Formats: sequence, C-alpha cells, structure tokens
Amino acid sequence: MTVLPRLAPLDASPADQTPRVAVVMGSDSDLPTMQPAVEMLQRFGVACEVRVLSAHRTPREMVAFAEAAAGRGFKVIIAGAGGAAHLPGMVASLTTLPVIGVPVQTRALSGVDSLHSIVQMPAGIPVATVAIGNGANAGLLAAQILATADAALSRRLEAYRCELHDQVVAKDGRLLELGSAAYLAQMS
Repeated sequence: MTVLPRLAPLDASPADQTPRVAVVMGSDSDLPTMQPAVEMLQRFGVACEVRVLSAHRTPREMVAFAEAAAGRGFKVIIAGAGGAAHLPGMVASLTTLPVIGVPVQTRALSGVDSLHSIVQMPAGIPVATVAIGNGANAGLLAAQILATADAALSRRLEAYRCELHDQVVAKDGRLLELGSAAYLAQMS
C-alpha cells in the first residue's frame, strides 16, 4: 500500500474563527472516519464544530442542533454515520443547509449498508454523499462549497490542487527513472 506524503498546511489564517462547518457523527466510534474531514477543514483555515449526535439515541438533541444550525452561522454540515446511518438524512430533513454524508465502514456489511442508507434519500431532501470512510473528501467538498463565496478560500483550494498535480508529476518522473519493478520495490 502506498502512503502519500501529508501536504503541509496552507497559509490559511482567517480573521473570523466562527465555525462555518459542523461535523457531526452518530457515535464517538465514528471519529476516526470523521477526523480527516476536520483536518482538511483546518488545513484550509475553515473553523468547524465537532459533535456526537445520534439520530436514535439523542434524537431531541439532534433535532435542536439541526434546526438551530443556520441561525448559528453554519454554512455546511458534514454528517457521518454507520449501519442504519439515519443521521445525515435526518439532519438534512431539518435544515436547508447543504449536508454531506459520510458512510462509516461497519463490520456487518463493510459500510455498504451505510452508503445505501445515506445515498438513497427521497426527492426533495438531498444529501451529498462521499465514498465509504472518506471523511477527507467530505471536508474538501465543504471547503469547495464555502469557496463559492470566499475568494481567499478558493485560492487556497487551487494551490492544494497544484500540490496534488506536482506530486503525481514527481511520481511519474520517478517511475520513468527507476522502472516499474524498482519503483514497486521502493513502495513496500
């Protein structure tokens, strides 16, 4: 398995540290899946609030949070859940803010149950959904949504894409230099 190098944080220091993104999950056991979303947002200087709100075990708290989210200044909500995975859809049903669902990998069905539960929302209540376990892409998508009204954030996202490009170009050059067998040997 190839481990990509961590990209250095971009120079992102917004003056206002009011959370613009809420990262919520149904259980603290979902935090390893959701932490990459938090880290991605931090990398781009986007303040976020992280909460555990279960659609099944703390429904009143979930409802209160979702109903108040826009009034509190949030612009996007990232919601992760496993198994029945009702949290993203329930939150989306209670707010007009964009909700990004993160299916959490489960033991029983490897997260496919979570994916299907989140992605199969009825017409009128959309939940954008990323791949199983891909909190990082949820964080990126939230930043991209915010960047539609934030030119500085948009420039930071462009710089990030350039870094990704440069990494791949460097790997391609190294592969051409070493050949596939030697390159593969270095990867393990």
